[in-house]
Amino acid sequence: MSAIRAALLSRRTAVAALSISALAMLTAAATPAKPWSATITTSAIGAHIVGNPNAKVKLVEYFSYTCSHCADFAKLGNVPLKTLYIDKGLVLFEYRNLVRDPVDMTAALLARCGTINSFAGNHQAIFAAQPEWLNKVVKASDAQKTSWYQGSASQRARKIAADTGLFALMQKRGYTAATLNACLDSEVAQAEITGMTNIALKADRVEGTPTFFINGRNADVAAWPALKTKLDAALKAS
Repeated sequence: MSAIRAALLSRRTAVAALSISALAMLTAAATPAKPWSATITTSAIGAHIVGNPNAKVKLVEYFSYTCSHCADFAKLGNVPLKTLYIDKGLVLFEYRNLVRDPVDMTAALLARCGTINSFAGNHQAIFAAQPEWLNKVVKASDAQKTSWYQGSASQRARKIAADTGLFALMQKRGYTAATLNACLDSEVAQAEITGMTNIALKADRVEGTPTFFINGRNADVAAWPALKTKLDAALKAS
């Protein structure tokens, strides 16, 4: 091979390599960064954690599915919290159960059905439908309500799920009866939810729901606008 031909071949190889590199860079630039809300883990106590593990602000919510104020927060605060703070990597958000009654426990068990990535959608769906299934709780007969306190934890949860329509709600989300019953029967999930409730009441001295902790301190607010103000102040101070 002549020296000229070898030089041309070497040049063509270099150009091709540069073109591939440039294409890779353009492709990477065109692919949007994965939002931090897609990063989901569970803590040692079974709580679901969403967002950037290295976020400067850690937000914890203690909630109850039978709490109307918690439903208001889920309705008004979910989208802005996700888009303005979690997706941008500014806030790490942790969901913690504080169970107030057997109906609340049933909803909490159903919310944990599916994969770890299913929790947030289940959580929002249960809160969005709260007026409908809570109305069935109110209208339940004395015999139905009595049965909610009889039998094993799994038996009670199954009765409540059927009587309130929570079971039907989750079936509409694509879960089979067998899957839902397995979730309601899970002793591990029951223990984790009960454990979180005990931590809330005994360690963190939570007196009501929703209660928010920002970087380990009680924020002393319950509604989204006030919480947003506290988050902004925490980020400014960090």
